[in-house]
Amino acid sequence: MPLDPDVAELVRTLAETGAPALSDGTIDEARRNYDSAPKPDPDPLPHVVDLHVPGPGGEVPVRVYAAIANPRRLPVVVFFHGGGWVLSSVDGHDPTARRLAVLTGALVVSVDYRLAPEHPFPAPHDDCWAVTEWLSREAESIGGDPTRIAVAGDSAGGNLAAGVAIRARDEGVALRHQCLIYPCIDNEQEPYESMRQNAEGYFLSAADMVWFWDRYVDPALRHDPRAVPARLDDLSGLAPALVLTAEFDPLRDEAEAYAERLGLAGVQVDLVRSPGVVHGFVTRWHTMSRAHEAHEAIAAALRHALS
Repeated sequence: MPLDPDVAELVRTLAETGAPALSDGTIDEARRNYDSAPKPDPDPLPHVVDLHVPGPGGEVPVRVYAAIANPRRLPVVVFFHGGGWVLSSVDGHDPTARRLAVLTGALVVSVDYRLAPEHPFPAPHDDCWAVTEWLSREAESIGGDPTRIAVAGDSAGGNLAAGVAIRARDEGVALRHQCLIYPCIDNEQEPYESMRQNAEGYFLSAADMVWFWDRYVDPALRHDPRAVPARLDDLSGLAPALVLTAEFDPLRDEAEAYAERLGLAGVQVDLVRSPGVVHGFVTRWHTMSRAHEAHEAIAAALRHALS
């Protein structure tokens, strides 16, 4: 398909204005550029609480959302934000976490994990795991149901969700679902046609991904599936998954290959490719209308898994 008209307009505007790439400048400049981009209006919610959870590097900040004022034993969605492990925060993805709470009826716990390059792998993964494991024991203390937990994330957050799902299987923590939204699955680019087809000009570039991976994972650690899920040999026994991809995204093919491998390993998996859109569209529903279809697919999968 061609680009959706609203997505084409955004791509054209980015090109004509010479907008900086995600990886342009220093780390601080890249973060300021990312944070300054317009965001959707946040959904008002009656329950938004900032907490801290014990973690291996100190307390991990989290923000808890619910669409009811006094949550009790709600299903739990642990959400890990995107941004290449380097950018964004719970504030940067606040509208997305709120929207998840509205659409799923779940208690959404958004994790403000430590960022690379100051805190490279395994620090971000360890923070996300610490919160998920704590919720499997203590979710009831904040209004959640410890027997109904899913993990979800976009882009680098999808990578973190996949890594947490792998660790959950290996360490005996039961997850109901893993929702992987255009996830980063493999640091190797050569096997994937989408890395060549969509290498530049569609918001996220292949060069951006090299920059992000180099700041997140030391080459000596890229054999670890918690960092690079494509390195996992045995995918059996992982939590059921939704893998959502974007047609004009360099990450499209690696995510779809991972979904295929999940299915071949006997894992229940739904693969949804959104046509006509670019990486990042799910969090930009104020400018990309097809995001609403993706929201419904994500919400339906999580509601079903957590019912």
